[in-house]
Amino acid sequence: MQRRTKIVATLGPATESPEAIEGLIKAGVDVVRLNFSHGSADEHLARAERVREMARKHGRFVAILADLQGPKIRIARFAEGKVWVQKGQRFILDAKMDKHAGTAEAVGIDYEALINDSNAGDILLLDDGRIELQVLEAHAHHLVCEVLIGGALSNNKGINRKGGGLSASALTDKDREDIRTAAMMQVDYLAVSFPRDAADMHLARRLLLEAGGEAGLIAKIERAETVADRQVLDAIIEASEGVMVARGDLGVEIGDAELVAVQKLIIDRARSLNRVVITATQMMETMITQSMPTRAEVFDVANAVLDGTDAVMLSAETAAGAYPVQTVEAMVRIIAGAERHPQAQRSKHRMDEVFQRIDETIALSAMYAANHLNGVKAIISLTESGDTPRLMSRIRSHLPIYACSDNPRTQTRVALFRGVQTLPLRTEHLSFEQVHQRAVEALVEKGVVSAGDHVLITQGDHAHAQGGTNTLRVLRVGDEIR
Repeated sequence: MQRRTKIVATLGPATESPEAIEGLIKAGVDVVRLNFSHGSADEHLARAERVREMARKHGRFVAILADLQGPKIRIARFAEGKVWVQKGQRFILDAKMDKHAGTAEAVGIDYEALINDSNAGDILLLDDGRIELQVLEAHAHHLVCEVLIGGALSNNKGINRKGGGLSASALTDKDREDIRTAAMMQVDYLAVSFPRDAADMHLARRLLLEAGGEAGLIAKIERAETVADRQVLDAIIEASEGVMVARGDLGVEIGDAELVAVQKLIIDRARSLNRVVITATQMMETMITQSMPTRAEVFDVANAVLDGTDAVMLSAETAAGAYPVQTVEAMVRIIAGAERHPQAQRSKHRMDEVFQRIDETIALSAMYAANHLNGVKAIISLTESGDTPRLMSRIRSHLPIYACSDNPRTQTRVALFRGVQTLPLRTEHLSFEQVHQRAVEALVEKGVVSAGDHVLITQGDHAHAQGGTNTLRVLRVGDEIR
């Protein structure tokens, strides 16, 4: 059985070289993430070119995701590089303080609006929640806080407010420049950090289109207020091609106890709204320094697979870790094990709903037919944009879906969709019957199907037209196609 859940791997110092990138692709990476929080435009462009070169070499279709930094709110720097703050002591966050002169009693901040956003009683979380402060007094340019949880604190650590609500815009000046870079690079996906609502995603799309980009947008769900209101969450999902469960900042803002249920909610809403979903952050964290995952990490990845995530993401594990290829290989094994569970192979998704679109009806009908008709071994979707196989991939199944397209953008973009593989095929000047014949023959050559098997094919009446899928055929391999 082919692996259905996709793997996203972040590139970084540990995976700079062509050999390292080749190792990741051979191990099974489907999407590479370029983290625009680090590195220059030239460095990201070089990495993207290496990925494309190695993917071509190995006959793979690997998507590229550019991840914007967003408005990361941070403390400034300490004169001694690191300090210790003690539980019960006073600690001041000062917007006017020298940005390099922090002490164990006070430190500068890079986001002055934090002062106006904060009130007495608010809980501020530093360094991914390792340090916890309670605001006692809010003054014109500084906050007087009490340390609730102390420890070591070093330069440039992030600040979150428990419960969210900070007013920082999702798109900074740096992000706007990086959008232009991403458009120039022709990335397949663009991840937007810290969106507050659908308007942030609409703005990102407008800026991307103005820059000449065609990437699908991924909304990173990491603010507490975006998951507190179902309408806000749904609007963000619908304004995007997909979402990322960004468990780092999101977990800090809502608390670890709430994170499990919220992850399941986001995955469920994304699938119900026909969008893709990536589960991210600390999935194989110990493999940054260890050659084997913990049992807890194995269960974390497996549970995300069983929840229906399209992809699981590696960050520092592949960007800076000592075992990037081994981490991907371990993730492949875990996914394969989880996907053997019956829960991953059958679906009652949306059976009680009424559909509004013909292409959606055909896509979902094809998957139900494939899951319940004995002898079906594969589904083929003749597609221009990739929309129909994306809709198909919302349905749980053990059967492979092949996106049959000669559009290069579509061939790589579907690499993120759960259960979807690219079947490149030149269709110009061919009748539909000839296209069907060649597609089936290609699967025979791959060893996916053989004589007597059934194959389902979806198509539209007009080739190279988006959103026009309106036909479902069931073919028997070996029979003449008419």
